[in-house]
Amino acid sequence: MYAVMQTGGKQYRVEVGDVIYVEKLPVDEGAELEIPEVLLLGKDDGVVIGTPLVPGAKVKASVLKQGKAKKIIVYKYKPKKNYRRKYGHRQPWTKLRIEAIEG
Repeated sequence: MYAVMQTGGKQYRVEVGDVIYVEKLPVDEGAELEIPEVLLLGKDDGVVIGTPLVPGAKVKASVLKQGKAKKIIVYKYKPKKNYRRKYGHRQPWTKLRIEAIEG
């Protein structure tokens, strides 16, 4: 069984036991959470497609870790105008393990 769920403006195809990195969620490490935004369920007897969500379906996950990605450098430059701006960015993420898919 698999599901296509949505969180943080992105969609993820998940199965039980998968470990995924998603946009940062306001949940403590070690906590359990339910994600009710399930767009598609793939079962042994077929596929259930939501309009836009599958009613009654949810994905249960546990939070393994909160962290930040590697730093990227953003550099803006305009030729001949003496304009230069340099700054960095580290995108925060949440590491989840999928425990169950209900629906």
